[in-house]
Amino acid sequence: MTSKKEPTMSQAPALMITRGLRKKSMPEGLWTKCPSCQTVVFNKTLKENLLVCAKCNYHFIMGAWERIYHLVDDKTFREIAANLQPGDPLKFSAVKSYSEKVKADQKRTGLKEACIIGEGKMNGHPVALGVTDSRFIMGSMGSVVGEKVTKLTEYALENKLPLIIVSGSGGGARMHEGALSLMQMAKTSVALTRYQKERFPFISILTNPTMGGVMASFASLGDIIIAEPRALLGFAGPRVIEQTIRQKLPPDFQTSEFFVEHGMVDMVIDRRDLKQKITTILEILC
Repeated sequence: MTSKKEPTMSQAPALMITRGLRKKSMPEGLWTKCPSCQTVVFNKTLKENLLVCAKCNYHFIMGAWERIYHLVDDKTFREIAANLQPGDPLKFSAVKSYSEKVKADQKRTGLKEACIIGEGKMNGHPVALGVTDSRFIMGSMGSVVGEKVTKLTEYALENKLPLIIVSGSGGGARMHEGALSLMQMAKTSVALTRYQKERFPFISILTNPTMGGVMASFASLGDIIIAEPRALLGFAGPRVIEQTIRQKLPPDFQTSEFFVEHGMVDMVIDRRDLKQKITTILEILC
């Protein structure tokens, strides 16, 4: 019976160099681990599947421009109020100052703010479309996000367009702007009231996560409210609620499916089917 020979001392350095080269030859950024089922997914495959895990249907967070490219027809989107950027009215400072945080997220995401608005077409239907991006200060609503949502609503009213807003806001109202951010809740809600009085449809799409002041204002005011599967929705987070009421919450509490069951959301739709489902709704309502 033969046993596997260990490398000699003279062979070991060469073997270590070979192994090191082999390890370094694998490019980084090719794979992503699904946080739900722990499956390692090839990034190209994940992107082709619209950032949805093929094994467990987990919906990864999607950037604002990626959503726009997915939802609107090719080369039909025209951005509105593209140059609006946040100020620093309170000169807020913690570990980082507010202005530093804004600049860092602008560089990291390529966005000027957490919201993009504009006009485009969905399968030929003209729509006013807004998207918030949770990668930019958690998609929180400060003065610029509130202003953009309001401008989009007014634009949709003036041009008699259906309004679609995709919300991805885990940060709610932006604490860095204090009361100015809270005022955006009322501002966006008033604009939507004027819009809905004219009987134009507002479709609100909730993605993971949609929380806080965004959920408590424009995101929950849709004539039709759609959520992506297993998205975290609500005002305060489940941990805060448990600590407040001193009770254990159901395991599916504050998910899209929980909201549908309790009448807070009209339907849960897979991201890959979203454009076609919205088109069907528009054909019925418009």
